[in-house]
Amino acid sequence: MKIAIFAYSRQGCRTARKTMSYFPEAEIKAYTMERFIEKGFSPICRPTKPFYGELFNWADALIFIASCGIAVRKIAAHVRDKQTDPAVICIDELGTFVIPLLSGHIGGANKMALQIADQLKATPVITTATDINKRFSVDTWAAGNGFVIDNIQHAKMVSAAILERNIPLYCDFPILTDYPNGVVSGESGELGICISWQKKTPFEQTLRLIPKILHLGIGCRKGITDTAIDEALKMVLDQHKIDIRAIKCVASIDLKAEEAGLLKYCQDNGWPLIFYSAKELQAVQGEFTPSEFVQGITGLDNICERAALMGAETLVVKKTALNGVTVAVAAESLEVRFD
Repeated sequence: MKIAIFAYSRQGCRTARKTMSYFPEAEIKAYTMERFIEKGFSPICRPTKPFYGELFNWADALIFIASCGIAVRKIAAHVRDKQTDPAVICIDELGTFVIPLLSGHIGGANKMALQIADQLKATPVITTATDINKRFSVDTWAAGNGFVIDNIQHAKMVSAAILERNIPLYCDFPILTDYPNGVVSGESGELGICISWQKKTPFEQTLRLIPKILHLGIGCRKGITDTAIDEALKMVLDQHKIDIRAIKCVASIDLKAEEAGLLKYCQDNGWPLIFYSAKELQAVQGEFTPSEFVQGITGLDNICERAALMGAETLVVKKTALNGVTVAVAAESLEVRFD
């Protein structure tokens, strides 16, 4: 976690030090006014707009030991949207109140504020409606569990509606806990939540939460282009109604470790690309779609299905071939909890 913390007085610096000590694993940058500089603090630079803007883009959380007015003015020019803005928290210099100002849910500011307040013996000031009414906060839960929110407008609709009525939820995975306050099991209706890696819309207006649990196994001919891989993958995903945002990683045999097209395609999509030896892939248990051609080159009956299953549990799409590319998809096991 990356944290930028700002103090504007000597007492503020003392409170900042206490606050920093609560995050020993974080990468922290601390700043104060030039006249208050002490060990561990850097000066607040001028012009201040680009200074705060750079840190706003860098940090996962910004903590201001100052009035809310100061914090708001410093971040105002850099606020974009709730899916990308960092958590912003304000603490008075005496450490009496801890106030999440921005990204309380997705950015984790509410949770972080509660943690800091507990350590400082301060009063957390939480103002988001779902929290104060003790109703399910869908964006907080999704962010905390690493799920992709398909449509932020639908998330806002759910957050507003859940204050007045229970919202139905459809889930492709076992739910091991009771449903949270404001949520009930359901498969149809005007507005609801769907947890799935497939493009399912059981409700008239469906908020889809997408778990990143799919592993792609890819085999390819020598010299394949990233465009050819993209075309093959899109065909597979469309055919099986799989959301591309559910992909966690890509795997192949180490003989493909220098394939420029494969490397570029994964880099462009931000996917980790993992290579395994023939011996490692041979050890994968299961029934696979055999290929005499692949067997002759690699000694394996199948690459893509075996590669997809490395670190996953269930093969959900068997080998599909298109223009020199073979694709298979496997899913990790997932159990849903709301506690």
